Amino acid sequence: MLQPLWTVLGIICLRGGMALGDRGPSGTEQPPNIIIIVADDLGWNDVGFHGSNQIPTPNIDALAFSGVMLNRYYVQPICTPSRSALMTGKYPIHTGMQQNVILAAQPYGLGLEETLMPERLNALGYVSHAVGKWHLGSYKKAYTPTQRGFMSHIGYWSGKKDYYDHTNQEHHTYWGYDLRRNMSIARDEFGHYSTDLFTEEAIDRIVTHNQSKPLFLYLAHLAVHSANEYEPLQAPANVIDRFDHIKDGNRRRFAGMLAKLDESVGRVTAALQETGLIQNSIIVFTTDNGGPAASFDFNAASNWPLRGLKHLLWEGGVRGAGFVWSPLLKKRSYVYEGLVHITDLLPTLVSAAGGDPKTLGKIDGMDMWSAISKNMTSPRKRILLNIDPSVNYRALIEGNLKFIEGTFQAENWSGWFGPSGRNVSRYDLYNLMKRSHAGRVVRLNKMQISEDKWKQLRAQQDIQCQQSPSPRRTCSKAPCLFDLSVDPCEYLDLSQTMPAATERLKKAVDDYQSGMVPPRNKPVDPRANPKNWDYAWVNWGDMVHPPLP
Repeated sequence: MLQPLWTVLGIICLRGGMALGDRGPSGTEQPPNIIIIVADDLGWNDVGFHGSNQIPTPNIDALAFSGVMLNRYYVQPICTPSRSALMTGKYPIHTGMQQNVILAAQPYGLGLEETLMPERLNALGYVSHAVGKWHLGSYKKAYTPTQRGFMSHIGYWSGKKDYYDHTNQEHHTYWGYDLRRNMSIARDEFGHYSTDLFTEEAIDRIVTHNQSKPLFLYLAHLAVHSANEYEPLQAPANVIDRFDHIKDGNRRRFAGMLAKLDESVGRVTAALQETGLIQNSIIVFTTDNGGPAASFDFNAASNWPLRGLKHLLWEGGVRGAGFVWSPLLKKRSYVYEGLVHITDLLPTLVSAAGGDPKTLGKIDGMDMWSAISKNMTSPRKRILLNIDPSVNYRALIEGNLKFIEGTFQAENWSGWFGPSGRNVSRYDLYNLMKRSHAGRVVRLNKMQISEDKWKQLRAQQDIQCQQSPSPRRTCSKAPCLFDLSVDPCEYLDLSQTMPAATERLKKAVDDYQSGMVPPRNKPVDPRANPKNWDYAWVNWGDMVHPPLP
């Protein structure tokens, strides 16, 4: 059962929050507060606003339907590249982050020459805090969050961990504790469920914030990423039990993880309301990549009916669930159909904060604030999805056309994986949304939509695929071309019938590749093994190393 709203608000009051009706500085007095909530490995079909009925996401939906839903929003196919793109506004090929993820035992990180989002916003007067996942390098202190613009960080440095004991197993036998409060190991949080821990810490940053300055809160959840492979899907038993209608055990546990993530969104939104910050706030919700479906990475996400999954450049790996919510939007409660990429969030938010995106230097992101807030044509015409030179795997979108060449891992991950979730009629999703924590906030701010409008917006994002799959299921030997306007599920390869367009997009990718910086990847260093450091993951590159075995 969700924590009652009065309990959440009582906690806020006890922590010194403002009473209902008190308001902070108005939007005309200072830049808007910015809250970015990153869901880890959330699939396209795991949110209600994309049409699934299987797992309710009422708080996420309440904000999405009263904000701007980004229907053609793209991210990178895996964690580290997406987070680097978000923080720098640059494609990973321009920062060396294009190839795989950073392991905690690898001696590299996002380059120290890069200026990150919190540093950009701090220059505009913001106070920046990070909660949750980092995954942009930690082998030396200089690469960690509080050295890169965040005033505080409670969370973990690596790519995943256990939700309860906060240990991370990597490189087969490397195993250690990975939870930090700034630079200190937070062993006192052992047993505290990660989603709850990060939610409570985010609320604390909100209610203790000095409202004389704008707040930037980066809340990067562990959910719904798998934990360690020996127990990958973890949620409180009483939450999992609410989904006994889901017969697949892994999907049922996944539902529990997703329900806790959705609850977190509601509690954070309620805190913003009760502290008076909400009227001058922008909330961005995004996944970092497509969902790992069909037990990929020991997970049970769903991207149905999109093709592929996490790690892949098919739509299921890179077309992300995302929205922008704010009372400051000129237009809202609509589906934005223009192209948007995760690199666009930096210049967009700098623009919304009153800064000049031109000061960001040579980046790949584009300022989308006017386009999104006024429902104008997107300035973006092209998205480079990625180039991984280690396997020559690359893809690009231009308008409605998508070029993809190469493959990743085995061909069997290039298919279409459920569940669809469309045939479940167990829930009254509209009324669940209205009664949620975020739904109440939406109501208080007079942003609620009618049930007819809700149905219309939901139907607008329900992807339908009519064609039969092409016999050629991968593009490993020759590039493929798809028209996403009529074939969003990437069934029909048009490379043979549209050779000129295929060659034009291939040349565009070649041009990007010619300007690509080398990947920064480094091999695992055995001196990082947590057994050398009291079984904790540490910034081992700064320390006196034990001898190599």
